[in-house]
Amino acid sequence: MERTLFEPEHELFRESYRKFLDQHVAPFHDQWEEQNIVDRSVWVEAGKQGFLGMAVPEEYGGGGVDDFRYNMVLTEETTHGGYSGLGFMLHNDVVAPYLINLTNDEQKRRWLPGFCSGELITAIAMTEPGTGSDLQNIKTRAVRDGDHWILNGAKTFITNGVNADIVIVVACTDPEKGAQGFSLFVVERGMEGFERGRNLDKIGLKAQDTAELSFTDVRVPAENLLGEEGMGFIYLMQNLPQERLSIAVVAAAAMESSLEMTIQYCRDRKAFGKSIGSFQNTRFVLAELATETTAVRVLVDRFAEQLCAGKLTVQEAAMAKWWTTEAQVKLIDRCLQLHGGYGYMREYPIAKAYMDSRVQTIYGGTSEIMKEIIGRGLDLA
Repeated sequence: MERTLFEPEHELFRESYRKFLDQHVAPFHDQWEEQNIVDRSVWVEAGKQGFLGMAVPEEYGGGGVDDFRYNMVLTEETTHGGYSGLGFMLHNDVVAPYLINLTNDEQKRRWLPGFCSGELITAIAMTEPGTGSDLQNIKTRAVRDGDHWILNGAKTFITNGVNADIVIVVACTDPEKGAQGFSLFVVERGMEGFERGRNLDKIGLKAQDTAELSFTDVRVPAENLLGEEGMGFIYLMQNLPQERLSIAVVAAAAMESSLEMTIQYCRDRKAFGKSIGSFQNTRFVLAELATETTAVRVLVDRFAEQLCAGKLTVQEAAMAKWWTTEAQVKLIDRCLQLHGGYGYMREYPIAKAYMDSRVQTIYGGTSEIMKEIIGRGLDLA
């Protein structure tokens, strides 16, 4: 399907990023999968080439262009290549809006140049061992003590958690105020009492560091409060639509690449003296998958237009996140089936795609939470 979303400058950016992946990621990604983390050097190289902080103002070393389509290019090409260890999407799509829109001038000068150069790797810590998608049940507490906040609590499933130099932490600052009692704090590497637990052993996304974090009487300077006190939950709700659409972008790209590799396999694989692609059942399955992939692509591109225009709603983002990721998981499962026993072998890319895809319906808000958000928007009661 011909796409009309991108301009020539986006395609030039895409070609440049492909070269970066070929030179600085492809030769090393298998090694990173084995060590369960990418080398920090790839972040610095990405910063040098302008692939971090595209929306950050130029005065702080960024690209100065607030255009989500550039983020999409990075996510699509990273996904097409199977380079799931790179945490650039979390950095650019999820953390960047907080550091651009909520920081004061001093904070911008302190954090944004390193953000863009790749010298400051970022993470955001929402999920806790007992909360999951229930953000209003967060137990991490921050109590004001003079010029500092005393932070105590634990977070888990934190992407970039091992490599991160600064972490945006969601904490309760006034338990009596409900949703208005949460604030955001930037915790920096080296702060006493801030510790990282194990790099979690996941079934997929093996090269992506995902950590447990703990905070024990961490003295966070008052100047590391992000935005206004008590506005944390509102800030999360404002930024989650872009995060969820980013996950949908991954889903669409993963479906396309998985379908492409499966079609090629069905052309090449022989059974009973002819290619398995010549069997009617195979053609019918692939016809269904091609249609579903096209439908997902149309929705994602349309919602990306809405996001760029500032019109994407919370409910629409939830629709995109739920429907595309469920479609992704189902499609890749059927693609693996068409590979037969070879699809179960790790040496085949479809096996990696299968393992990497499963978390898509979980992080960023589970499918069940997405349906709840959509349902609440229908004014049924």
